[in-house]
Amino acid sequence: MAKQFSEITPRLRTFIEHQKLFFVATAAAEGHVNLSPKGMETFRVLGENRVAWLNLTGSGNESAAHVLEDPRMTIMFCAFDGDPMILRLYGEATAVHKNDPQWTEIAAVFPSLPGARQCFDVRVTLVQASCGFGVPLMDYVGDRDQLISWATRQGESGVRRYWEKKNTVSLDGKPTHILQKNT
Repeated sequence: MAKQFSEITPRLRTFIEHQKLFFVATAAAEGHVNLSPKGMETFRVLGENRVAWLNLTGSGNESAAHVLEDPRMTIMFCAFDGDPMILRLYGEATAVHKNDPQWTEIAAVFPSLPGARQCFDVRVTLVQASCGFGVPLMDYVGDRDQLISWATRQGESGVRRYWEKKNTVSLDGKPTHILQKNT
């Protein structure tokens, strides 16, 4: 049976910090729903009702486009080892891009990773834990190095060119603001 909480408890924070993988779901009012797996030490609990995650360059930039229109975001963790659990964080997100004044402060809580394109600052409004009995047991072998290697080879200018080509609009043609100058 699912249990709901108004905040991230110390026990749930410990669970989150142990996980190597999380999933992020967003949607605009119309168009595609996006669900993405994330990893690589890119998630931080900043408080009982605040989390952030660092988004690295990828083939799309759906979450950034979606939260401009509708800030709803769901983040899900699954226990693949130890006691079974599925943990969902429901909240409202803001995309903080490298050009935004808040970037330096929020990016400082993450390792410096090539290809970082934005952070999502999430105000958590509901936490739900459920059994996870159907989630398989799996062993963590390690992080893949292809994304970091690719971004390192591209350099900052190459990554920016990639953003211009692939990350300025969503699948549904919605703007992401990745290259917008903010003051």
